[in-house]
Amino acid sequence: MSDSKQADPNIEYSLRQNDIRALICCAAAGTLLVNVSWSSLFVIESLVAMSVLSYALGSYLWLKQISHGPRAATLFDRVMTMDAAVIGLVVSFSGFNILPTILFITMIQFNSLINGGVKKWAIDNVAFFVGVGFTFLIREPQLVFSDKLEISAVSLIGIFTYFCAYALYAHNRIHKLELSNKKLVNEQTLYKLRTYKLARYLTPTVWKAVNEGREKDLSTERKRVTVFFSDIMGFSALSEELEAETLTDILNTYLTEMTKIATKHKGTIDKFMGDGVMIVFGDNESAGVKTDCLRCVAMSIEMRRKMKELQTKWYNQGIKKPLQIRMGINTGYCTVGSFGTNHYMDYTVLGTHVNLASRLESAASPGEILVSHETWALIKDVVMCRDKGEISAKGFSHPIKVYEVADFRKDLGKQQSYFEHNSEGFSMHLDLDKIRNYDKDKVITYLERAADKLRDKIIS
Repeated sequence: MSDSKQADPNIEYSLRQNDIRALICCAAAGTLLVNVSWSSLFVIESLVAMSVLSYALGSYLWLKQISHGPRAATLFDRVMTMDAAVIGLVVSFSGFNILPTILFITMIQFNSLINGGVKKWAIDNVAFFVGVGFTFLIREPQLVFSDKLEISAVSLIGIFTYFCAYALYAHNRIHKLELSNKKLVNEQTLYKLRTYKLARYLTPTVWKAVNEGREKDLSTERKRVTVFFSDIMGFSALSEELEAETLTDILNTYLTEMTKIATKHKGTIDKFMGDGVMIVFGDNESAGVKTDCLRCVAMSIEMRRKMKELQTKWYNQGIKKPLQIRMGINTGYCTVGSFGTNHYMDYTVLGTHVNLASRLESAASPGEILVSHETWALIKDVVMCRDKGEISAKGFSHPIKVYEVADFRKDLGKQQSYFEHNSEGFSMHLDLDKIRNYDKDKVITYLERAADKLRDKIIS
């Protein structure tokens, strides 16, 4: 886009204002010409009147010619100040006729205040008095204070036309501003909607930095974080058996529930890989390595419980083979930041400890949560873990010590609040923390009824 096209709004403003200011200069010259007594042939007044007309025409054409220039607005402002001086000269030469003087002074106040505020008002009034004072260099003004009808009529018509033209111009400008404002509001709403949609594809760390103009904060750095990986066992085989619509519904339901749980425990979802999920703790809103690690383990335990609920839901929808989730967690120093090219960047976590978390997830059995020794050392006083010995992991030359997460110690033994069991013909998950008082008796009744039926049944 060229410079002239970019300046279109200012050009339109200058041209319209130029028409109006040329009109008032002509009215001032007309007022002076009417005041001339042609029988006496007042040479000075005639010359001044012709000079004002020439000035009005010359300045009008000159401003119209330079309206595309970069300094057009500044030059136009100075010409309007010169107009105030010219009007002061005309008022002085016309003998300060009452009505024209009042009208022209009012016009100067209005024009300067509406176009430049108090500063321009002061400058234009100084210019007006300079124009009045300039007449002393030619001759001493005659303070006749006449109310001659012809003079008053010309100035009144000129000022009336000026205010009408300016009012029409202001109306058009306000109308265009209202249309522009409506367009801007619509565009703003559209951009907000697009921004909301875009935010779903970015991690909170990236979105917050970009939205606040802090892209430099996304530079790579070393951080001690906890990395979580999970996927669904046998999902690839299941995708060959189910229709695409059913598979999509299952996957979206699963990812939606897992995302809710991750958000609840303040984890940052790094990426989805089909049915796989990678979540990082400690990069965004870190509460300390130990707390971040506990949040991650708490998230994984809740995901495992939620998966039991989803299995029942999917079974009722005709999915006979239960889908099982497996998870791996590791803690260590990783490289966190933006990686890629000038055209495409990805904010992620890289390093050996990320690879180890992925290997633990691959080594886990269905429904199992495996953690590394580093993670176990941070959570062992709060979470009960079973020693699983050592495993060989691809890419690691030495055996890896691993542990299986059982549950929080407070939820085991006498304080146990969660019960689950699955076998052929029987599936149960009972979360005491979620059962409300008004459902307690109903749950007990169903459990007792089921227990009585099971006792009475003779199983061959």
